[in-house]
Amino acid sequence: MFWFSRHKGNEAFYNFFKNILGFTPRRTDIYQIAFIHKSKSKETNNGHKVNNERLEYLGDAVLSSIVAEYLYKKYPYQGEGFLTVTRSKIVSRANLNKLAQKIGLSQLIQYNKQQQGIFKSKDGDAFEALVGAIYLEKGYNFTRKVIVERVINAHLDVDSMIHQDWNFKSKLIDWGQKERHKVSFETVHVKYHNNEGSSRREYEVMTCIDGEPAQSAVEYSIKAAEQLAAEKTYKKLVEDGIIKQQEDD
Repeated sequence: MFWFSRHKGNEAFYNFFKNILGFTPRRTDIYQIAFIHKSKSKETNNGHKVNNERLEYLGDAVLSSIVAEYLYKKYPYQGEGFLTVTRSKIVSRANLNKLAQKIGLSQLIQYNKQQQGIFKSKDGDAFEALVGAIYLEKGYNFTRKVIVERVINAHLDVDSMIHQDWNFKSKLIDWGQKERHKVSFETVHVKYHNNEGSSRREYEVMTCIDGEPAQSAVEYSIKAAEQLAAEKTYKKLVEDGIIKQQEDD
């Protein structure tokens, strides 16, 4: 099946690559896999399940390298801390989810729609898998050019992102110290994903206030899960009026 032929009823796929990314792929088999969520895994004749997790793993590393180089050149006088935090904002699952939705990638993902609500990171995961697929077909330099010129420059305002709140974990801890509340983070579950010889861990972290569970989040590192759980907790406290709006500014 060739998804990228205009004559096979696959105009959405063709237009996505041609209009958004600026090229037409030849290795259609790789891109087919990039859009298959694990909930729609395809089984091969030898029993292996095929989905985009392996490409996501590869794309995560490639994307991180591309963004690091981009920021290094864009901000020649900024230090390591600034560059690290800014890269974290760009490659965060929340930002990649929004980015995938903005460029129309979300509409191309194959997943079990009956379980849609529980796949909170499928869009960002697919974006990383797409990066991995481009890298495998075209190499690093081509992938960097596409991501920088067709995605970052076209769809992200990096200068504005610099001023966005990011370290909600520190903000939550500071609030706790000020108001005499004990804020802690507990890893409540670790899920292992094994796929054709590669494995990844998914961590669920719970934010606790005075020993009571608050909000939880799931990510591929404890640090990222803590940040996301802290963000959800902090915003909920603001919403409930426990943290005053002026404290949030």
